[in-house]
Amino acid sequence: MLEFADIRQAAARIEGQVLNTPCVESRTLSRMTGTQLFLKFENLQFTSSFKERGACNKLVQLGPDERARGVIAMSAGNHAQGVAYHAQRLGLRAVIVMPSFTPGVKVARTRSFGAEVVLHGDTLEAAHQHAQMLAAEQGLTFIHPYDDEAIMAGQGTLALEMLEARPELEVLVVPIGGGGLIGGVATAAKAIKPDIRVVGVQTRRFPAMVNAITGSTLPQGVSTIAEGIAVGKPGGHCLPLIRRFVDDLLLVDEGDVEQAIVMLLEIEKTLAEGAGAAALAALLVERAQFEGKRVGLVLSGGNIDPMLLAAIIGRGMVRSGRMVRIAVSTRDVPGSLARITQLVAQVGANVQEIHHQRAFTLLAAQHVDIEMVLQTRDAAHIQELLDRFEAEGMSARKLA
Repeated sequence: MLEFADIRQAAARIEGQVLNTPCVESRTLSRMTGTQLFLKFENLQFTSSFKERGACNKLVQLGPDERARGVIAMSAGNHAQGVAYHAQRLGLRAVIVMPSFTPGVKVARTRSFGAEVVLHGDTLEAAHQHAQMLAAEQGLTFIHPYDDEAIMAGQGTLALEMLEARPELEVLVVPIGGGGLIGGVATAAKAIKPDIRVVGVQTRRFPAMVNAITGSTLPQGVSTIAEGIAVGKPGGHCLPLIRRFVDDLLLVDEGDVEQAIVMLLEIEKTLAEGAGAAALAALLVERAQFEGKRVGLVLSGGNIDPMLLAAIIGRGMVRSGRMVRIAVSTRDVPGSLARITQLVAQVGANVQEIHHQRAFTLLAAQHVDIEMVLQTRDAAHIQELLDRFEAEGMSARKLA
């Protein structure tokens, strides 16, 4: 079983090869969550993820024969890049097996680190089996993403840095996938400060660790915005550590994670992927559990598809009342549109999109629905706009 001494040794091995990322207070988020909140910016690592820590610690311990033959890993994201980058640094051959559905940008990024990328299988399990087969055929050392004590020890160095920088921390909130990160973090944190609380966070769509620890049978989904922690089977080496050292496990919804991503962008000016924002989502949802505490929160990574990010930002604007879609019913005569847009301008909203709906409506033939997407200030501003239309004798309604 992983010991605190293993994590101390890992810290010495990877020093100077992996960034000691900032752990700083967010005054705004502290006020919003009722905590004194400190953020550990692992999205500032070279590959934008904590995964570098475990990968580096594992690779530097390989023997001469293993180094000569090379390594292989299976991942659709952060682990792939962490292994590829540090293998390149150390002059090792690296083969990365990725599922065939892996986005092209991630494939290209992994190849940019000199790795040989093999696309195989329609599922992570199929890719994993293929990687194991190649490892056996070519004598490559398989680098597991989480179920390996060297990997866990590397990830645990994150807790050493947090408690060295902020020894006053009372709670650590950590995202959970397979359990490698929280297993290492909890082992280190409890050794340094036994009374510290360690809380893990999963999405409600992938509650594998919650099921494994509590014996529940919550259903598992097929996709999540937090793909970095979308693990179907927790690590066998991780489970005993989590049972022993982790105080609580929380579940968050997709919308909670989306909100956290947008908040980190707007408030901290930092980009967190879904898994990286999950810990903040838990603070927002379970505020009472953390209120009044000094909390350390791990932003585990910042790799997110730009198109997905654009969609999240748009949905966040709608959720906060800064973008709205409305329909105004009016007579289809010259001047109607001008009257409507003039009223929008008077209230201080801005037209982003506009569409005349003549065919797909139950209105009389002489009438039209003017559908608009508007930029607004907040929910109160939207209501002010709707009230103004009503006062002017026009029927306006908010659309989903």
